[in-house]
Amino acid sequence: MTDTAGIPVGVVIDGANRNDCKLCEQTILSIPVPRPAPTPEQPQGVCLDKAYDHQFVREILTNLDLTPHIRSRGEEAKDLRDDPMRRARRWVVERIHSWINRYRAMLVRWSEKTENHEALLKLTLALITWQQLGVLG
Repeated sequence: MTDTAGIPVGVVIDGANRNDCKLCEQTILSIPVPRPAPTPEQPQGVCLDKAYDHQFVREILTNLDLTPHIRSRGEEAKDLRDDPMRRARRWVVERIHSWINRYRAMLVRWSEKTENHEALLKLTLALITWQQLGVLG
């Protein structure tokens, strides 16, 4: 999960064959920084792609006091057909996945122990965060 600047803020590790939508609640709960309480004047939203277009995901987000903003299946394709000049929206989380894949040890999982893999992933995310903040250049 990321904020609008593209800085990773939460992470959950699971098998590659597990659908992302099943990790939605765990990912949100993994955010280490306490979030401010949402109010009617300042609600908190979560933007998700069509893979999360399920009723159970909407219920999880509502129970966590988050407003779901989920593209319906086929909605973006319809928008692109209606307006040929419109560009597809690149999701921030997919961009972060691409950045993670630049680190060879993360692209192919070499570590057998989950704890080691998780530690390496967190180090990778820390490096990405520092790069996004301009600390590493």
